[in-house]
Amino acid sequence: MFIVDDITRIDQNHRRSRALTHNGIAYTAGQIPDDMSLDIAGQAGQVLAKIDDLLREAGTDRSRILTAQVWLRTMEDFAAFNAVWDAWVVPGRTPARCCGKVEMNNPACRVEILVTAAL
Repeated sequence: MFIVDDITRIDQNHRRSRALTHNGIAYTAGQIPDDMSLDIAGQAGQVLAKIDDLLREAGTDRSRILTAQVWLRTMEDFAAFNAVWDAWVVPGRTPARCCGKVEMNNPACRVEILVTAAL
């Protein structure tokens, strides 16, 4: 963790921070799966676990997520992704969310997610 002024940067390198906190808000960078050979359910589960870890390190959790941006490689994965997402989000505390299809940097990557959460 690296703190400058009132910004705390988590897992920072020369290009990005995986997450940061500022003024009572935690922001994550887009998170992708480690094992891109998995189907959408497996990749989504890995990404959501990474988000849980980052939020924990930032001092918050998924019940405090304000917004989520989800990018899928194909909308054919939409229903299967939503099944994993729906099991993960906290009932009654669902964030504002958008979901769209994008061309991924790595064609094997099926999902990327970033969230913003209150501390």
